[in-house]
Amino acid sequence: MEKFQLSILFNIIGIGSASGLLYHQDKLYIISDNSTFLYEFSISNESLNKIPLVDNSQENITKKDKPDFESITMFEKDIIILSSGSTEKRNKVIQYKTLSQKVKVIDFTELYLNIKNQLDINDEELNIEGLITIDNAYYFFQRGNSVTSKNVIIYAEDALDNQKFNFIPFDLPKIKNVTATFTDAIIVDDKIYFLAAAEDTSSTYDDGAVMGSIIGTINLKTLKLENYIQISDTHKFEGLTLYKKSATQIELLLCEDADTEILETSIYKLMMEI
Repeated sequence: MEKFQLSILFNIIGIGSASGLLYHQDKLYIISDNSTFLYEFSISNESLNKIPLVDNSQENITKKDKPDFESITMFEKDIIILSSGSTEKRNKVIQYKTLSQKVKVIDFTELYLNIKNQLDINDEELNIEGLITIDNAYYFFQRGNSVTSKNVIIYAEDALDNQKFNFIPFDLPKIKNVTATFTDAIIVDDKIYFLAAAEDTSSTYDDGAVMGSIIGTINLKTLKLENYIQISDTHKFEGLTLYKKSATQIELLLCEDADTEILETSIYKLMMEI
């Protein structure tokens, strides 16, 4: 992981504050934390399609009203989009059925309440930034960027039914004396690849100065940190997806939340030796 190459692959007009992305069948599915659209970007012809996820979908929704979509993942043939849980308006889960192109909205208020009660954290401290599903197991990645909260991997078997969670507090390195916090995670073979950003803020709600981003790997069986490397000292990377992989190299795609209302985003390609 010592050697890497980071470059811009696409500049996409029409998407702002990108917070997660998913590569699937030559398309990039991108979410924004201040929008209620799912953006479908065709790589072959570089065209953009906007899929409304709720009635009267909007862009550049005000901070106090936005659903704060932060996580996107594939479950069987459906795309799952998850709100952060950091306010009472951020408890939605969207299930987008790729075959029928239908949308289902699920309320995660009770599940998030159970997580907060079991983890013993306040309402404003919950901030889910990543989701991995493996068979019936759910792994939530809690971003610990408030005064008292920590990075935590939260996992459960049959989470939707059982709702008995396990918690693994996770220490991540500092960048410029600011602790990095989870911003996304994916599964590749038997490893978890994660992004983390250092942002000089003590709030899950308010943004702060960006100190940089790291990428690392976690052993899926032990949930122990294996390796990490800093990939930027200026970007807050928030989205991660697998693009290509060989025996010696992995290519990942990343997106950045620039915390502006400008409807433009860059998709980065990160190449690393493995």
